[in-house]
Amino acid sequence: MGKPSKRQQAYRKVVADLEPGSVTEAVSILKGLDEKLPKGIEPPKGDQSVEIAVRLGVDPKHADQIVRGSIVLPHGIGKSQRVLVFCKEQNVDKALEAGADFAGGKELADKVKDGWLEFDVAIATPDMMGVVGPLGRVLGPRGLMPSPKAGTVTQDVTTAVTEYKAGKVEFRVDDAGIVHCLVGKMSFGETQLTENIEALLKLIQQLRPQAAKGVYVRSVTVSGTQTPGVPIVAA
Repeated sequence: MGKPSKRQQAYRKVVADLEPGSVTEAVSILKGLDEKLPKGIEPPKGDQSVEIAVRLGVDPKHADQIVRGSIVLPHGIGKSQRVLVFCKEQNVDKALEAGADFAGGKELADKVKDGWLEFDVAIATPDMMGVVGPLGRVLGPRGLMPSPKAGTVTQDVTTAVTEYKAGKVEFRVDDAGIVHCLVGKMSFGETQLTENIEALLKLIQQLRPQAAKGVYVRSVTVSGTQTPGVPIVAA
């Protein structure tokens, strides 16, 4: 790895000795990082995404300890997601009327099979899973495979599309036992980010697997696309 930039070094000095604080305190520190940059060091350009990382006391190698879910955050995520719906006949019109960017059947599956991936969310009606199933090798590694547990395999395409266009996000614990999830943009107000994070943490707590032993939420950090993580008290 290359040497950290002067900006990254400055950020790290600010967060190096921080003790985990409340969500409100962590968000305030995160949004204030640029104000603490030394003179002559420019802040990042653009509106950074904000993400939380939650390290859980689970073993994802066991199916009964996989934590996954989806949520419509109170204030959205600050960007419009491109939604694709695999469906037939009248559901195509319903999906497009609800705001889907793409809707169709086998012709869309063939495009994806050929490498087309210009979408952020894939939804499918149950009667399309015979066509969508073989796309698992393409969509699975990218987190785009429709799933009943995530609510992306459904007959109610109108509701599904509306929710994802409104900022619904999915999450799943990774192989290291960590949940990463987008919670907004740096331009959001502190209250907006705080409420989004608290809603997500509450849901993760509710999803604790019965098979999980000991401490469930081990650490939580919030970070911007170009910032180090700011610790939050793991409750």
